[in-house]
Amino acid sequence: MKRMGMIFRAKANKALDRAEDPRETLDYSYQKQLELLQKVRRGVADVATSRKRLELQLNQLQGQSAKLEDQGRKALALGREDLAREALSRRAALQQQVTDLETQHATLQGEEEKLTLAAQRLQAKVDAFRTKKETIKATYTAAQAQTRIGEAFSGISEEMGDVGLAIQRAEDKTQQLQARAGAIDELLASGALDDPTGTAKDDIAAELDRISGGTDVELELQRMKAELAGGSTAPQAIEGGQQDAAQQQASQAPHRFDKS
Repeated sequence: MKRMGMIFRAKANKALDRAEDPRETLDYSYQKQLELLQKVRRGVADVATSRKRLELQLNQLQGQSAKLEDQGRKALALGREDLAREALSRRAALQQQVTDLETQHATLQGEEEKLTLAAQRLQAKVDAFRTKKETIKATYTAAQAQTRIGEAFSGISEEMGDVGLAIQRAEDKTQQLQARAGAIDELLASGALDDPTGTAKDDIAAELDRISGGTDVELELQRMKAELAGGSTAPQAIEGGQQDAAQQQASQAPHRFDKS
């Protein structure tokens, strides 16, 4: 089970590594940092809102305290010491609330300053990461393009490998067709195959046609000579020429057949 688990994790890791695009990973990391920065800014805004609310309460309590103090002065001036004492007692209670609110205000103000500083630092880091991210993405894209160009030139890329195999198959088929066409031409020339059109002739038929054509030429030449010479010897000369030409062609025919 441990071995199977290790094999599965190894294959899964290899598949993930093959599917992972560093540019997408960098963009995702940058997006998460922006979300974190937004949360920090929202926290700063919440703290600032709470601080402002405390400031409003402090101003209200301080106004009430000042009013009670003034009422106590007036009551004491009118000889109403009991009312003056009551006003001062209420003013003391309000003053305690003011003190507590001032403490909370100071705490919130300190937290606000810390969060503001943290937000500024995080903003600087996010900006630096964005610059570095774009640089890494550009470098990765350039390296990827350079690698693909190198693979294309060297022919080791998958696409170029398919093209090379297609070219090799086309060349093999072309050579096969050329060899088949040459073999058919040789068989037609030798008479092993019949040409249904009757245009192609084997070597023997071609030799016989040539001999027949040559005999006709010789006979015509002898006849023309006889006509030019004139006299009663013309028919004998023509017949003798025909017999000599026939004997000469017959004596040469076996040797030509042997050569073919």
